[in-house]
Amino acid sequence: QVQLSESGGGLVQPGGSLRLSCAVSGFTLDDGAVGWFRQAPGKEREGVACISARGERIRYADSVKGRFTIARDDAWNTVTLQMNSLKPEDAAVYYCAAQGFCGGSVLVRDYGSWGQGTQVTVAS
Repeated sequence: QVQLSESGGGLVQPGGSLRLSCAVSGFTLDDGAVGWFRQAPGKEREGVACISARGERIRYADSVKGRFTIARDDAWNTVTLQMNSLKPEDAAVYYCAAQGFCGGSVLVRDYGSWGQGTQVTVAS
C-alpha cells in the first residue's frame, strides 16, 4: 500500500522560504513519478512540480519557475520541494502524489496516490 506523508508547511512572510518533504512508503521513486500540487480555498487543485521515475525529467508550473525546486532523496525515499521568494498567492494546501507520470505538464489526472497535504500560509 502506497502511503505519502507531507511535512514542512507553516507560516512564512512574503519573500521567505519553506522546504516541504514528502516521505513515500510502499513505493520506490524509481517506480513512477512524484509530483507536488496545491489547492487554495475555492480553487481547483493545480500542479506545481514533478520529477520523473528516474529523475531525468523535471517540470514546473510557470507560476513557480525559478523560485521552486523539486528534488529526490533516494536514500530516504523522499521528494522535497524547496520554495523560495514566496508570494501571498503561493498560499495553499500542498499535496504530494506518486505513482504518476511527469510529462509536459504537471497534471492531477496523471497521479494515483495522494498524501493528506500540508498547509502553507504566506502573510506578513
